[in-house]
This record gives sequence, structure tokens and C-alpha cells, in this order.
Amino acid sequence: MASHVLNLLPSTSIHNDTPHFRLYRKHPSYTHLRTFGCLCYPYLTTNHKLEPRTTPCVFLGYPSQHRGFRCLDLHSRKVIISRHVVFHESIFPFGAVTPSQNNSYSFLDDSSDPSPILQQILQPNTNTQAPPPIVQPLPSATATHDLIPTATNLPSPTPVSPSSTYTDHPVTQPTPTHHMTTRAKAGITKPIQRLNLHINTTSPVPRSHLQALRDPNWQKAMNEEYHALIKNGTWTLVPRPPGVNIVRSMWLFRHKFNADGSLSRYKARLVANGRSQQPGVDCDETFSPVVKPATIRTVLSLAVSRQWPIHQLDVKNAFLHGHLQETVYMHQPPGFRDTNHPDYVCHLQRSLYGLKQAPRAWYQRFAHHAKQLGFHQSRTDSSLFIYHSDRATAYLLLYVDDIILTATTTDFLQNIISQLSQEFSMTDLGALNYFLGISAVRSPNGLFLSQKQYATEILERANMTTCNPCNTPAEPNRKLDESGPPMSDPTLYRSLVGALQYLTFTRPDITFAVQQICLYMHDPREPHFHALKRILRYLRGTLDHGLQLHVSSTSDLRAYSDADWGGMPVSRRSTSGYCVFLGDNLVSWSSKRQGVVSRSSAEAEYREVANAVAETSWIRNLLRELHSPPHKATIIYCDNVSAIFMSSNPVQHQRTKHIEMDIHFVRDKVALGHVRVLHVPSSSQYADIFTKGISTTLFHDFRYSLNVRKPPPDQTAGGYGLYIFEHQPSRSLACSNSSSPLENLKKLCPEFSSLPSLQCESCQFSKHQRIHLSPRVSNKQASSPFELVHSDVWGPCPITSKLGFKYFVTFVDDYSRTTWLYFMKNRSEVFTHFCSLHAEIKTQFKVSIQTLRSDNAKEYLSQTFQSYMLQNGILHESSCVDTPAQNGVAKRKNRHL
Repeated sequence: MASHVLNLLPSTSIHNDTPHFRLYRKHPSYTHLRTFGCLCYPYLTTNHKLEPRTTPCVFLGYPSQHRGFRCLDLHSRKVIISRHVVFHESIFPFGAVTPSQNNSYSFLDDSSDPSPILQQILQPNTNTQAPPPIVQPLPSATATHDLIPTATNLPSPTPVSPSSTYTDHPVTQPTPTHHMTTRAKAGITKPIQRLNLHINTTSPVPRSHLQALRDPNWQKAMNEEYHALIKNGTWTLVPRPPGVNIVRSMWLFRHKFNADGSLSRYKARLVANGRSQQPGVDCDETFSPVVKPATIRTVLSLAVSRQWPIHQLDVKNAFLHGHLQETVYMHQPPGFRDTNHPDYVCHLQRSLYGLKQAPRAWYQRFAHHAKQLGFHQSRTDSSLFIYHSDRATAYLLLYVDDIILTATTTDFLQNIISQLSQEFSMTDLGALNYFLGISAVRSPNGLFLSQKQYATEILERANMTTCNPCNTPAEPNRKLDESGPPMSDPTLYRSLVGALQYLTFTRPDITFAVQQICLYMHDPREPHFHALKRILRYLRGTLDHGLQLHVSSTSDLRAYSDADWGGMPVSRRSTSGYCVFLGDNLVSWSSKRQGVVSRSSAEAEYREVANAVAETSWIRNLLRELHSPPHKATIIYCDNVSAIFMSSNPVQHQRTKHIEMDIHFVRDKVALGHVRVLHVPSSSQYADIFTKGISTTLFHDFRYSLNVRKPPPDQTAGGYGLYIFEHQPSRSLACSNSSSPLENLKKLCPEFSSLPSLQCESCQFSKHQRIHLSPRVSNKQASSPFELVHSDVWGPCPITSKLGFKYFVTFVDDYSRTTWLYFMKNRSEVFTHFCSLHAEIKTQFKVSIQTLRSDNAKEYLSQTFQSYMLQNGILHESSCVDTPAQNGVAKRKNRHL
């Protein structure tokens, strides 16, 4: 009963979620909860239609293997499990428990007189009111086994005065008659269908401008956009010239959300239909660069390591600031046609969203103004602008109309923002927190980048928000090919694959799996869609994961390179991958199919070494422009000895003479001292995660090494601030149970200089503690259900139940904190209950327990128990007995229960 209720309540250890929600991915229902020990009437299945359909019982709890309620029959003293029960929650047959001197309980026997309440219940009465409506069937409950007393161990009730309904006159027993039992008399009614209605106050996205004009929210957004265009002088109304191309215009509508998913504002944008433009007539050059993801991560890594402030800016109507070089005419905006000149057209004076040359015109305008402010354009990335002087340095990243700005000081950064605001209408969004759909959380230890909201939207688009998570995005030792039935409608497949490609900005752990399904965009098959759904299932269990950028004290470059020789089943081409670290931070990675077939594994590895060297050479040039050049040679780690030899010397000519000459530029870089290619064992080759599907254990280790982790905890939670020493501390602080040496305290606070020691007799008696033991087992938390299960045995209880129970064992899922409780007569029953729980999990959730964590008690170390876990692939992690520091989850749960 207690563990069942705990599974339905929020827990701070799982971010105020309920264990039921973490396990089943749906919020629990509390409508089935009833008062423990109250009077109830379960429905009985009888063999004869004239037999009674119910009997008075006492509510005991909820069964673990069935849906329904556990009721103790007051006549037969047996436990009845039924889904159809009528409750009287204001009547308690056993309202009090009176303990005796020997710490036992007073129980009813055949010679004891029943209490007045029991007399009223057990005697038939024709004047009783109709019972309340029958309870809805109980939803699937968590497995909990409550202590079930028999009729001989029921606690004696508290004597109460008889109800006014009954008198002191003797009650005449009525003649037994068999009245027809109907559903109405039995209180059985048709279940009421309960609906959880949610009022959505957000206006839906309109499909046309006519529909938008009927909604006040969208009408306001359209008016704001139109007046901003008029104020900016975007066009002038002129008579329609003969023989010219007139570009069509249209409205686009979109909801703008905050980082937490809440609605920010309604956005309406007037755009030109660029498809109606004619090249050479009203458009010419259209290319416009955007900043590269590796550049963003590199700049953020340097800014975080140097503790620079980082701000984000948003340019309002950025494309309207661009100057057009061509003459462009456009139809008047739908819904805003000039009534005086309905046949006039708009002669565009500035670029407009939707025009093919609009991004280029805006970029040229911004780059020109940035150069006037003293910035120079990077040669390695045209969307990176660098300001450097003897006093200050600033980096500016431009992605269309989103700007990331970082500088050495806050004053210098604000000066740049004010100068940009004088030329362009922009909004200073403050410290970097949400850009390009990426959440950024700054902490003293670094910057955490996450796309949780975007990943949630992908799951919603695929209708997989409640799917069962899996441990890896790609199935180990499985290769995709072109076999299988084709998909009837590949639109959803292509849409989801495109969305997953952008998700790899902060999730390098899914790069290989996404690269594999991208190979079949032209002709997706059913197996490819199954592989796509596996990625979504993996994301379902790791929604809160992201890329952590640490405060790094070094700016050296190192890279890991690997190739899966002949990994493609049909073409026999190799899959290659690399990852590049700047200090301790991952800034660049890749997973790609090689363009040619390699004749040997050494050739495939050598080609990927060349790709890694090319990427690190580009990053070295970028760091030089950022005035942070690496002072050491870049180290490329490779696990193929032959490829390492080929990178330094022209060896193995017979097998490598066909390799293209441009691949051998690696030798030039090695000869110049810019690159060193070293060997690394396969167990430490992090690039394996970009070339093939690997086992769960190795995948999680490599994922952690790539800094893909959960968000860091609150830095202030549980910490101790030194600011207390700045306010004249008193000598009483010396008596605290502090772990800091006295000499350090004297340096922090001169008032402690006269103290000989920190020991006092009162603290020794009142604050003595056990020595803290460091955990013997891993502190890594589970990322999916049943990845880690805690277990512990409680007992023996000083009072044995009437059924002989003296112990209970608990199993706690680390991810959801769902608790299973089993009562036992002796400790050897732990193995039986664990097998039952494991079978139930495999049947219901189609997964297996991966790790069992317990103390090293003998019931967990028996040969039978260990053989069972070995056969089922379950890892057993043990800790010291009675040591909550090493296995605190299950022990704290036992104390709570």
C-alpha cells in the first residue's frame, strides 16, 4: 500500500516527476485511491443466481498482479480481489489498535464480542441507504505486496455509541427471503466516461491571410509587420510598368516560443515569392554564407575558457536593411491593398524576405558596417568577424539575423552593441541562453548546450512521445542495405531525417545513426524507417542530454580518426569518422561514407586520417585568426599501425600506389611538425562511435568521453559559500564540525588566529560521525528504465505477522524511482522474488534488467543467484553491508517505507 502510493507521488530525486510517469510515460490517475481500512463491498462471482452478490469487507490495499482492490472478508476471513467494489470511506470496522504490554496486538477471536459497528455490518438491515456508485476499474498499478492479516489478527475496534438508526431493542432476525437482485439495487451503474479537457488559449496558425484577419492575435501581428515595412521605406507604390515581371507576395505565420516551450509572441511576416523571379532580370548573385557549426563551438569554447561575457542579439527585419542592386516589382500585400490605388504595384527599395538575393544583400550590408567599426572578416569562415587591439578583443558570429557576440569585458561588449544598434534595429537578448533552437546554460564550470525542446518536437511529429526508450541509437553489428518493402509515403521519413540532421549540432552520439538513414533518402524502405524509429526511441530516453563545454586551461588540438573498412554491405565502401577536441571540449566531428572502395583496412584508415588532418588544419587556421594559435603539434589518434606508418613514410608501395596524390599531404604536415599521428588502442578510440554500431557499455563510455551528458546540477545546491567569512564571524564557528584545517580558517578569518584548535568537548559528544566511505560502485545514473535497479532487504521484524512474514525486500528502478516490495518469511526468498520481477519486466516492457546494485549480503551472492544473472546478462554491483553511502537508494527507501 505504502509503496504503491509512493510510486504515484512526485519525487525530488527525479526532478519532481512521479515514478509512474517516468516508467509508463503518462501521468498517473488518483481516482482509484481509497481510504485504508474502510468498509467496502466487493462484487462476488457466485454459482447460483440467488446467492448474495457481495459481503462486508475491509479495504486492505491494491494487488500487484491484478487490477482491482484487496478486501478482507469479515465472515470467511479470506482476502478477496475484485475490480468492482463499493466503498463506505466514513466507516471503519477496526477503528483503533490497542497495543498490549508484550508489544503484540489484540486480535479478534471467536469468543470475543463484536463491536457495535461490526454488529451493524454483519447483521442484515433493510433500512440502509444505497451504496455509492461503483468505483472505476483500477489502472495498472505498480507491483507492491502488502502485509495481509487474517481474521484472527484483525485489530480490535474502538467502542463507539450505536448509530441513531439502531435502537436498544432486540433486533429480530428477518425470515430469509431471496429477492431478485438487480443492478440498480446492487449499486452497479454504467461507468462514467471521464474526459480531461484542456482549454488551449493559443490561436492556431492560420492557413490564409483571410483566416488570420479574423483572429485578433494574428491581425495585430500583421499590422505590426506592415507598419514596420512602411516605416522602413521598403517600397513605393507606382503604376504598373508594361512588360515587367511582377513578383507575388504572401503572408507567413508562426508561433515564436521561449526556451522552456512557452509562447513568446505571434509572428506574421510578409515575404516575396522568389519562385516567380527571373534570373538575369530581377535577380543575379544569390549566395550568402552562414557561420559553420564548428566555428560556433570553437568560439564558445574559447569564450567559456577565458570567462568572457557572451551575448545574443536579434536584428529586427534583417533582410529589410539590405540594398537591392536590381529593379524588382511586387504585388501589394494581401489584405492591405491601397484603396486609392488598387492597381499600383510595389517598387522595392530594400530587400524583402523571400527574394532570392535578399540574404546576400543583408550580408553585404552588415559586413560593410562591421568593417567600419574595426572588425575584419575571417578568411576561414566568412560569417565570423574579429576585432583585436592591444586593449580588447571581440568575436562576432552572424547566422542570418541572429548574432552571438563575445568580448574581453562587459563594457567593451556593450559599446559594440550600442554602435550596432545605431545602424540596425536590433534587440539585445542579454546573456546567451537560447539561439537557433539551442538552449545554452552558463555555469562556473562551463556552458551546457542542449536541443531538448527541438528533440521533443521531433518526437511529437513522429507520434513517439510515449515510446519505450532504448540504450543506443544504432543496433550493434547490423548494416542497412536497400532490401525490404518500399515505403508507401516517404514524406514523413524525409522530414524526420532532415530534422535529425540539425539535432546533431549538440548530439554527436547520434551522428553515425543519422548518417546511415540519410543514405536512403531517395528510396526509403521499411527497415530504414525501423532504424529511424530506433533513433527516436534513443532520444526519448536521453532528451535532457546535451554537449558540455568546459572551462579548459589548454588550447591544444587533438583528434581521433577511425574507419569501418567495407562497412557498406552492397557497395563495400568504408564508413569513416573523426572527432576533434580543443582542449577538453569537442568542437568538430564527422561521420561519412568514403567515395571510393578501399583495397585494405590500412587504406581506409589512411584516407580518414587525411580527412582528420584537413579538419584540424582548418581549425588551426581559425585559431590563428582568433589570436589563439596552438603552440604544439596536433595529435591524430589512429588504431591502425599501417596507416600510422604511411602517414610518416612512403611504405607499402605495392598496396598503396593507387591512392590519390592529394591524400599524401598528411606526410607534408607531419614533416612540418604540424601534425603527429599516434597509436591508440581500440578500447580508447572514441571515433568508433562515428563508424559503426557498438555495444551499450562501450557506447555509454564513449558518449561520456565526448562530453555528451545530462545538464549539470545547480552549482549552489548543497554548497558552502565563503562569503560568510566577510561579515565578522564569531568564535562559535570554530566549534562547527568543519573539515577545513585550522590554518586555512586563520587565513580566511584573522579572528581565529588565537584559537589553539577546532576541537571542543560538546562537538565531540554530539557531532561524532561515521567515517564516510567512498562508493565502491559507479555513481553513474541510469538514462532509461531498468538500466540500473537497486535492492535491499529489511528485517527481521520484532513482531512476526500471522502469515509468518518477518522480512521484506525492495527493488527500486534508478531511472524512474518506481518501487517494488515483496514480503518474505526468510531471506532466501530474495532470489524467487527477483526472478518473478525480472519475468514481469520482460513481459510488460520487453526489456531486461541490465545492472542490479545491492550490498554483499549472502542472499545476493548465492551460486544460484549469480548463475541466473550470468545467464541473463545482468551485471551485479555490490557494496558494503549497512553502508548507505555506497547503496543509499534502496536503504533510504526501506527507512521511508
